[in-house]
Amino acid sequence: MLTILGFVMIATFLVLIMMKKMSPMAALVIVPALFCVLVGQGAHLGDYVLKGIGDLAPTAAMLMFAIIYFGVMIDVGLFDPIVRGILRFCKADPVRVVVGTALLAAIVSLDGDGSTTFMITVSALYPLYKRLKMSLVVMTGVAATANGVMNTLPWGGPTARAATALKLDAGDIFVPMIPALAVGLVAVFALAYVLGRRERKRLGVLTLGETGVVTEAAEEKETEQVLVGAGGGGPVAAPRTAPAGGAGTGSADAGTAADLEVLDPHRATLRPRLYWFNAALTVALLALLIMQPLPIPVLFLLGAAIALTVNFPHMKDQKARVAAHAENVLNVSGMVFAAAVFTGVLTGTGMVEHMARWLVAGIPDALGPHMGIVTGVLSIPLTYFMSNDGFYFGIVPILAEAGAAHGVAPIEIARASLVGQALHMSSPLVPAAYVLVGMAKVEFGDHTKFTVKWAALTSLVVLGAGLLFGIL
Repeated sequence: MLTILGFVMIATFLVLIMMKKMSPMAALVIVPALFCVLVGQGAHLGDYVLKGIGDLAPTAAMLMFAIIYFGVMIDVGLFDPIVRGILRFCKADPVRVVVGTALLAAIVSLDGDGSTTFMITVSALYPLYKRLKMSLVVMTGVAATANGVMNTLPWGGPTARAATALKLDAGDIFVPMIPALAVGLVAVFALAYVLGRRERKRLGVLTLGETGVVTEAAEEKETEQVLVGAGGGGPVAAPRTAPAGGAGTGSADAGTAADLEVLDPHRATLRPRLYWFNAALTVALLALLIMQPLPIPVLFLLGAAIALTVNFPHMKDQKARVAAHAENVLNVSGMVFAAAVFTGVLTGTGMVEHMARWLVAGIPDALGPHMGIVTGVLSIPLTYFMSNDGFYFGIVPILAEAGAAHGVAPIEIARASLVGQALHMSSPLVPAAYVLVGMAKVEFGDHTKFTVKWAALTSLVVLGAGLLFGIL
């Protein structure tokens, strides 16, 4: 019964948010609370919720101060040169913009923290997407999928969890997987190119001229349907058509070069004299995030305090900066604590354990010698429907035991368990996903509908590459 109710609870939650019948925050709280009562454990709801909140409190604190830190860095102009550099590279071409999104997300993902990756990526690219009227779910989908592939780095979390759960060396798990993961990353860039082509077809190619913004002829004259509904990407410009002079001649757009300035170069919060201090502080913070001499929440707390104090020495200005980013802080931290209700009930009632054992028990004996492939396939949905902790510490050891009975080495199971990470980063149980959609001002349901199919396909590409190279 717990198995069925667990799957029904997850399905109910996903349907409600994708159909926009409830907000994600409300669904994360109300749905598990109702199902907790249905399974006859309503009296323990408070215990489950408090346990979930206790587990996620450090994450909420980390996100709170990380948002303030990067918000301050945006205010003082740290990312302005990056954004303008991206604009020059992209030449306002949607294909280059989307491929640039994948590249930036992949590079920043080297720090091993998804929240940091999304904050930097969205901070740099959101204004550009808005100015060019590109679909914002393209940005969130590509960024999440690229980060998911890179999330398999030994210091990113999943690999370390797999190593801990099966008592293996993280390097022995990760290094042989590099070719398959590299193919997965190539697949992300191919996806970015395809989505960029669709955006170019819809919007046309924009180029930045000396006198203003020039729009090239769109590839199709007829109106193209936007990638998602209005709720997923904000206002979208009407598709452009070929100018009277013919394709390639161009025509002056209503906008000017100044209109494409991503961030106001005259805003009062700019601190050009402190640019190199802020750059050094950010580099140092990212280095410390990788080495982790202190817990990540503590590092961001210290970083935010230093950034505020140095850049805005007056108390009034500090309060103004915190207030300016309070909405993002509240939205993201609220979503994390709401997710704590969902994970707390899912784990506390035993639904996760029953679902896992049902899946493992349903594996035919004939597939026993192929437990590596089975693990890779199962990792795609399971890492989406549960936290990494739940999967790697609750499910992977069971799969490893089943594999050992058929002569499959634990190291093979560990490697296969990394396959689903491309999809995992868009899971409603991943706090970083709410940072991504929150900063991009995208509905979580729209992000889910758009991203899941592409991320699942990327995971299958990684699985296929692992089989082709003989890694799994």
